[in-house]
Amino acid sequence: MSQPSYDYADTTVIVTGGSSGIGRAIARRFGAAGATVVNADVRRAPKDPDQERPTDELVDDLGGTGQYVETDVAEVSEIETVVEAAREFGGVDVMVNNAAVFVEGNLLDLDPADFDRLYAVNARGVFYGTQAAALDMLDRGVEGCILNTASISADLAQFDHVQYDATKGAVKMITRGAALELADHGIRVNAVAPGHVATEISEGWSEGAPREVRAGEVIKHVPLGRAATPDDVAGAYLFLASDDAGYVTGETLWVDGGLQVF
Repeated sequence: MSQPSYDYADTTVIVTGGSSGIGRAIARRFGAAGATVVNADVRRAPKDPDQERPTDELVDDLGGTGQYVETDVAEVSEIETVVEAAREFGGVDVMVNNAAVFVEGNLLDLDPADFDRLYAVNARGVFYGTQAAALDMLDRGVEGCILNTASISADLAQFDHVQYDATKGAVKMITRGAALELADHGIRVNAVAPGHVATEISEGWSEGAPREVRAGEVIKHVPLGRAATPDDVAGAYLFLASDDAGYVTGETLWVDGGLQVF
């Protein structure tokens, strides 16, 4: 099936963590739809071993306008800086809080520093990214859209993932609470919850192998039989930012290959 056609000309989109993986795919899709895309990441170069060109250059090639602003979302001041930088292009219309880190570890021996880093990026980064974008939209009188990257981990506990699962559960509730508070201002807030995605941080996952989630001795298979690619997930963000989703807010859209069906 062909991809739906979207027109995001005259739209400025910030994508945190846009240098690689899902964020890179989101940025490319918005760029192909004519948007100005600001990649807010700690590094410009992609982590993917088979990719060399930075995301902002790809956005330019696809017909959009690409920009890069070095950003660590664990630092509130840096989130505010990238939102202010978007003012050069009229201000943020769509904020995609996508940046995240992953640390695996058992509940009984997880290092506090790892826990704090997970929360600083995955939860606090989303909270203050939402806040900064909303304040910019309110200041400009824009009824914008905020999209957060949650995960199946927001609802599905996985072995040695409790600290990561907790951060994604926080993202889901930040989304719901922010949607409630910002509805009167016409700002919609939604989340996308990917399942297992074959990216540079998903070590050991290739696109062709059978897919399953293991929690101790319990194995749960992915009904569609494979992990997602970043492109499988990116389209959900364009839909949620579009007029077709104009009456959708506070929702989490699961893009998981049917993992939660059973």
